[in-house]
Amino acid sequence: MLAQQRQERILEHVQLTGGARVSDLVELLGVSDMTIRRDIALLARRGLVARVHGGATAVGDRSADEPGFAVKSGLQTLEKEAIAAAAAALVKPGDCVAVSAGTTTFAVARHLRTVPGLTVVTNSVPAADLLYSSGRDDLTVVLTGGVRTPSDALVGPVAALRSLHVDWLFLGVHGIDERAGLTTPNLEEAETNRALIASARRVVVTADSTKWAVVGLSSMARLDEVDLVVVDDGLDDDARRTLQSRVGRLVIAPRAAPPPQPVGGADPDPDHAPQGIDQEGTG
Repeated sequence: MLAQQRQERILEHVQLTGGARVSDLVELLGVSDMTIRRDIALLARRGLVARVHGGATAVGDRSADEPGFAVKSGLQTLEKEAIAAAAAALVKPGDCVAVSAGTTTFAVARHLRTVPGLTVVTNSVPAADLLYSSGRDDLTVVLTGGVRTPSDALVGPVAALRSLHVDWLFLGVHGIDERAGLTTPNLEEAETNRALIASARRVVVTADSTKWAVVGLSSMARLDEVDLVVVDDGLDDDARRTLQSRVGRLVIAPRAAPPPQPVGGADPDPDHAPQGIDQEGTG
């Protein structure tokens, strides 16, 4: 497990439980006491947790209300951009699209701004803000209501969602597992995502390869309920074979090399994304 993944797990655990002891995190993550203490110190310097004797606690002020989205936005950025470009390429002008909450789906929303005539339903506050601020007259943005979570999702009013009919759902997940399927640590978010899944003709899971074999508290769907999984090329061969046999279609999005730093010129275009994708077979 990479340091960024480990720190994300620590932060999620602290947010869910209100605090964690170093000894519990050592057992949970299978690393040394010193490694956990360094991770806690780094998260504390960033204002995401509070260091206490023997562990860490959740930060109680406003800056900690929404750390989930802010922290995850900086993880696996190249992978998310590749996945988002490949996923958005599936959409045709005039489609009706649902976008769930999450940082990878936020990247999908960024690419959807170039598709004409879309209607986008989302429970993601950042995605709705992004799409609405594009100022396009041919873009309709429908933001679902509910209670806001640390991942900037609105959860709760599932009855209205079940009456919707969308062409595509781009679904972000906490984890993907052969037995547990698609999971999230948030029970209310799981219920909201189930309603979005029920509303969609085609369900597209957008997830980087670090999500494989991660299991959250609540399952949202089985793998055989998924039409497409779009993932980066860091996914190992065993996981690829499993997904190819269980989901409708697996799409591998190659990661691009980091852009060179500009020297005396304009900043690189932040919306630039790799265009080529490698598609693998049907299960």
